[in-house]
Amino acid sequence: MAALKLILLAALLSLFYFSGTADSAAAATSFIKSSCKTTTYPEVCVTSLAGYAPAIKRSPQQLAQTALSVSLDRAQSAQSFVSKLCKFKGLKPREYAALKDCLEEMSDTIDRITKSVKELNNMGRTRGKDFQWHMSNIETWISAALTDENTCGDGFAGRALNGRIKASIRARVTHVAQVTSNALALINQFAAKH
Repeated sequence: MAALKLILLAALLSLFYFSGTADSAAAATSFIKSSCKTTTYPEVCVTSLAGYAPAIKRSPQQLAQTALSVSLDRAQSAQSFVSKLCKFKGLKPREYAALKDCLEEMSDTIDRITKSVKELNNMGRTRGKDFQWHMSNIETWISAALTDENTCGDGFAGRALNGRIKASIRARVTHVAQVTSNALALINQFAAKH
């Protein structure tokens, strides 16, 4: 009889535990959705961050950190894709030049986002002017990364470059720009709450 009571007690406790875990995951997802409403691309924001809800919880700093990490991951993926395209045989000279320029812009983007990730990680519990200085660095670097991403896309302007390469580059770079823009909005939210 005692064993049965113990089993029932364990089952009841695990039910409360999993119920609490589900509630906290739902709260984290709700937090992400409400935070993403202020971004330029809210659907992209929610889609790219929802999988990280358990780690984000309800932390504005962790949300900004995760958004930066997602942006970095997407930029690295785009850079790898552009690098592979540069090796294609039969590229027109103008296509090759645009790809090489884009590769350089994506490298700059990765460098700026990496600096921002490190800066946000190292902020700890900074306050006042120190906090503002760190945030200013991050905002400047992410704004520059957005410029780099747009410059990459602009390199494929004009009819001479119409085709599959242009379409595939633009799609990837546009996605990187969207998640980077969202990261900047979430960083600004975090700064405003701090």
